[in-house]
Amino acid sequence: MKASRSASTVHTAVTAGGEGRQEVRCAVRFPLALPATLSTGKTEFAGQTRNISASGVLFSLDRELDVGLDIRFSLRMPGPVLGTPKDVLVHCTGRVVRCSLSQHQYLAASTIDEYRFAEQRDYQ
Repeated sequence: MKASRSASTVHTAVTAGGEGRQEVRCAVRFPLALPATLSTGKTEFAGQTRNISASGVLFSLDRELDVGLDIRFSLRMPGPVLGTPKDVLVHCTGRVVRCSLSQHQYLAASTIDEYRFAEQRDYQ
C-alpha cells in the first residue's frame, strides 16, 4: 500500500547540545479542515483543524495559545474518513506544543493525550 502525497511521516533527531532542534513526528498527518471547539479552562472558542494525526493536531485560530497549556477540544470526524457509516464526535485532551502567527491567523499544534468517542450521527 502506497502512502498518499498529502500525508507525511517525519522522523528526525536532535543534535548534541540541543542545537538544530527539529520536530519529531512518528505518525502520518492527514490534511483535514474540520471545525473544532477548544477549551482552556473556562474559556471556549472555535477553531479549525489544518491536519490531524493519531498523536496530534494543528489548529488555525484567531488567538494565541501558550506553549504547555492544557486544552480540551472536540471534533466531528466524518464517517467516510474513519470508514464508518456515521460521523463520530470525538472529545480530546492535550497540550499546546507550538503556536505561531502566520499572516492573519495563529497556528497552534497540540498533542492528543486522551480521546473518547461521544456519539455517532448519520453522515449527510
